[in-house]
This record gives sequence, C-alpha cells and structure tokens, in this order.
Amino acid sequence: MRVKICGITNLEDALLSCELGADALGFIFYEKSKRFISYSNAKEIIQQLPSFVVKVGVFVDQETGEINAISQKIGLNAVQLHSDTTPSFVEEIYLPVIKSFRINNEFDFSLLHNFKKCSFLLDAFSNETLGGTGETFDWNLIPNELRNEIILAGGVSSDNIEFIFKNIKPQAVDLSSSLESSPGKKDAMKLKEFFNKANKLRYQC
Repeated sequence: MRVKICGITNLEDALLSCELGADALGFIFYEKSKRFISYSNAKEIIQQLPSFVVKVGVFVDQETGEINAISQKIGLNAVQLHSDTTPSFVEEIYLPVIKSFRINNEFDFSLLHNFKKCSFLLDAFSNETLGGTGETFDWNLIPNELRNEIILAGGVSSDNIEFIFKNIKPQAVDLSSSLESSPGKKDAMKLKEFFNKANKLRYQC
C-alpha cells in the first residue's frame, strides 16, 4: 500500500513527508482550494525533492494543452484530474493519470470501466468542495473487485489506517486534511504518528 500526501504548499512539509516514507506528493493547482499552490512555487519545491518520490499535479477544469505544458515545465510525474473529465480528455494527457471520483450512495461504479490507462481515486462527495473534506464515504460501497486497484481518499487517518490496510486493501491511500495543523500546513507530529503506524503495516513482512 503506497501513500500519497496531498495539499503540499511548502518545502518543509514536502521534505518531512518524503523522509517519513511518502511515495507521492500532491500539489493542488485549483485557485479556489485552501491548499492552492502556484506553478512557480510548486516547481521550486519539486526541484529539491528526491527523484524517486512521485510528484502529482492536481488539476481542475484546465485544458489538456495547459496541463501537458505545465507538467513538463515544473517536473511533474503524474496528473490528478477532478471535475467531469471525459475518457477522451484523459487519453490526451501525456503523463500517467489519476482520475478522481466523488462517491455517495448513488454513485455508479460501472462508470470507471469507461476510463482506460488511468488510476482511480475515490473520495467523499461534498457540495462545498472537490476534496480535502476530511470526511469518509461508505467504503462498503466499493466493489470487491476494485478494492486493490483504487487509491482511497477522504478521511484517511492514523485512526483508521489499520482497518483500511486489513479490510479495504487499496493500492494506495491519499491524505491531506487529517495531517494538518491548518489548511495547507502539515502538522509534524500528525505526520510522524501516521507514518509510524502505516510503515509498520506496510513493512511488517
């Protein structure tokens, strides 16, 4: 199970996350987000990160041409797409794609079969925001055949990571608000507590 820490806005949080065991870091380029970071600031951080950590750009409603150009310019390794993105849109992105879906009780999981060559991130649905709510959704809704293929987001924390690891068994987990002292600023103690638990689970073999 891999770990992605999202909503990175500063170098200190980025380096500590990498040191503790993050496999990927997420940079949110959506100006309405509380965790927004500019392309230039993200580039400065990315240039100082270990090469083996995946740098993910989170995009909302940008055109494919802009996404591809920015990704190359600032050194991204993957792209995470929110909003009503079509399968053809995903196929125009040069880098590996993580397609985000917001889940509620009416969500139709068969929609995922329309998307090819991308990973699926499942997050809690909210009318107020596209992510980073800190709220979970009903994980029982996730079809068994998809569980070890998805990236699980929404309310993932130190309190439930053992349950997730043993019962949901996702390909990866994505965390943001549960590890913050304030929006966009990670709490060092929360990061250390989470990775202490997560790493024991991941490397217990």
